[in-house]
Amino acid sequence: MTNFTGIRLIAADMDGTLLNSRHELNNNFHTVYGKLKAQHILFAPASGRQLYNLQNKFGDTGDDMVFIAENGSHVQYKGRDILVQSLPPDKVKMLVTMARNVPGVYIILCGKKQAYVESTVPEFMQNVEMYYDRRMIVEDLLKVEDDEFLKIAICDLNGSEINSYPAFRHLEGELQVKVSGKIWLDLSHQLANKGRALQVVQREFNISPEQTMAFGDYLNDVEMMQQAYYSYAMSNAHPSVKEVARFATKSNEENGVGEVLDQVLESFHARQIIS
Repeated sequence: MTNFTGIRLIAADMDGTLLNSRHELNNNFHTVYGKLKAQHILFAPASGRQLYNLQNKFGDTGDDMVFIAENGSHVQYKGRDILVQSLPPDKVKMLVTMARNVPGVYIILCGKKQAYVESTVPEFMQNVEMYYDRRMIVEDLLKVEDDEFLKIAICDLNGSEINSYPAFRHLEGELQVKVSGKIWLDLSHQLANKGRALQVVQREFNISPEQTMAFGDYLNDVEMMQQAYYSYAMSNAHPSVKEVARFATKSNEENGVGEVLDQVLESFHARQIIS
């Protein structure tokens, strides 16, 4: 059995990773998390989701978690911002204007305070409501003021990898252009990704990559995989994630994350017996 007793930080993507296809946590998660906390292991949900959505997802259980939200643009611990990587106003204007010219897509302007949308198409709003707990419908995204904009999320019901990604691919290097799900494309600051966010957390708590475990399934998880020695791709992961991850686990439907977390706890239990 692998010795996991050096682990001090565990980061996990949410959709397609920690959550099942119904976007639910495993029934045993809160118990397992309590045991990890007892071993002084820091847990970091890392997602394209909004901070407030993540906080509500975990409730009181999340009081001691580090939240990596908006694909690494916003990191918070116990109400204190560790990282806020916002887009300059000129980039926001450029990206919204470009997105309006891509057929069949819906735009979410992701602010630090809340998310903003123009469209109220039911199929789109169902997705907005699932990931953004604080949101506002506005007439014009470009007239929204008094907020910091962390990300522009594009909901592409035609498929982000084939439809909207090609329209923004040429901006890679200048910005983060991330296919974060089958219908999601995220546009953010060049320095904003889950890997850099994880690195900021590691520095904040004096934790090394060798003391870090990470789980992911999609393209926005690649940098996070590279920032953790114990990097796990879900069996349902995108091929690119499987390429960079050192290890593999079962699918999100089979509680693949939970199975590895149980092994981590077994390592600590075995050490206590020996000592």
